[in-house]
Amino acid sequence: MRRTIFDEDHEAFRDTCRTFVDRVLRPDQEKHIADHGFGRDVWLEMGRLHLLGLAVPEEYGGMGLDDPRFSMVLSEELSKLSFAYPSCVGIHADCVAPYLVDLGTEEQKRRWLPRFCTGELLTAIAMTEPSGGSDLAALKTRAVRDGDGWVLNGSKTFITNGWSADLVVVAARTSPEKGARGITLFAVETGMPGFERGRKLDKVGQPESDTAELFFADVRLGPEQVLGEVDGGFVAMMERLVTERIGAAVYNLSHARQILDETLVYVQERQAFGQPIGTFQANRFTLAELVTTADVTQAFVDACVMEQVHGRLTAVDAAKAKWWTAQVQNDILDACVQLWGGYGYMNEYRVTRAWADARVSRIWAGSNEIMKELIGRDLGLGGQPVKARAH
Repeated sequence: MRRTIFDEDHEAFRDTCRTFVDRVLRPDQEKHIADHGFGRDVWLEMGRLHLLGLAVPEEYGGMGLDDPRFSMVLSEELSKLSFAYPSCVGIHADCVAPYLVDLGTEEQKRRWLPRFCTGELLTAIAMTEPSGGSDLAALKTRAVRDGDGWVLNGSKTFITNGWSADLVVVAARTSPEKGARGITLFAVETGMPGFERGRKLDKVGQPESDTAELFFADVRLGPEQVLGEVDGGFVAMMERLVTERIGAAVYNLSHARQILDETLVYVQERQAFGQPIGTFQANRFTLAELVTTADVTQAFVDACVMEQVHGRLTAVDAAKAKWWTAQVQNDILDACVQLWGGYGYMNEYRVTRAWADARVSRIWAGSNEIMKELIGRDLGLGGQPVKARAH
């Protein structure tokens, strides 16, 4: 079905993104896989092409584009190569950017945002801890007052861009008696004494992305490292989950659709019993179901994005988009692996890598179970308040 949410400017931008993927990422993808991450040269090139600060105001070096469709286009094109690329870029350009732009002081914005946009300053966001994912009420990382500053202790895990980030937005408990409402966000910078990184984590999928453990041992932070209001971190995070979840929905679906398109070509070429395997009724029916599901899901995601454009996208609809696209993505890719047969189990094939890459989408950005809980509560079905999310 023809999509109608993009105009000529979006399509021109898509050409820029596609050219970047083909020129910079695709030739070195195997190196990125071996290194478990991609180098600063990639980020600097994205900065040169103005891909990192799309929504950052122009006075801080960004493009000042108040239109999330441009980020959507970038995510879609990155997703067509690998699920890892939009994950890493999205954390920096879509997830962290609103924290710095909306919560940062003028001094903080002038200090960080220009280098954020050029790729000289890479960012990450650290919420998840070894002892818990979706439950921020169980947060153990603590920041204790020390004069006019703070002393930070704790650890984080599963942090995308964690190994290479120059600045990490860290959620820490500052008022334990307030529960989730006693959390503050801090901007912790590379080189601060006591801030250490653990190993690059060995994941089932997305080997191109660096994912790391972070450790904080008596890290001394001045008041200039507080991002937003003290004890205002929980509200700040909840307000920005809509952007993160609709972003996840966009690249969940785009990633699956690319592999589905490649599978449609494969089943017309692969022969069995003297005919293309796509001509067998069981396979035809499977593919008809997959394509229909993808098209219907695309219509909902596009509608959500347009609601976001107009400032009307609700947290509940973003939750619907996130969990449903994650499920659809995994269902499509599992079926594609089956259609590829034995080749679908070989790591040298894109379908296999895509299948492994996608499994985490039902866990991160708020597990699918948490998304359903949010939707169920909105239906008036009760239940205990959901206090956080996984990142």
